[in-house]
Amino acid sequence: MGDDVVLETERLVLRRLNKGDAPFMLQMLNDPVFIRNVADRGVRTIADAENYIAAKILPSYQQHGFGFYLVQLKESGIAIGTCGLAKRDTVDDIDVGYGLLERFAGSGYATEAASAVLHYARTVLGLKRVVGFTSPANTASIHVLQKLGLRYERTTMLPGFDSPSMVFA
Repeated sequence: MGDDVVLETERLVLRRLNKGDAPFMLQMLNDPVFIRNVADRGVRTIADAENYIAAKILPSYQQHGFGFYLVQLKESGIAIGTCGLAKRDTVDDIDVGYGLLERFAGSGYATEAASAVLHYARTVLGLKRVVGFTSPANTASIHVLQKLGLRYERTTMLPGFDSPSMVFA
């Protein structure tokens, strides 16, 4: 495994993101499914994507020892999405998050990546509780969280989001 590789699964490699991943992040953050289910981050150029990685992704690795990782197909190295752990300033819990480019959805990749991240959170990081947030309309994400063994706990308003989020733990 390379220095930046954090996890490997049967079909996937998860590694730390870096500024060189800006072209992929630009594509990911503008994917219609990401905008619909997560948010429009307003990232429209490679420079915006580099700044997003520098401001939103890299600091978590330093501060918490974890963050979001690039998800790549093991055989080809093609980047298909992101998955990882987030510690938000406005939320007590650490949450697992994932997003795939639309053309890679429905193949079990999100479940495979998130399952590996949860295992890592419990065994390597020693986290006792990890939650998942999703929009009530995002049935695919609800299905993934349930397949991971997380159960619906409550619906809440997360700061910075326009609509309520379901909490699974």
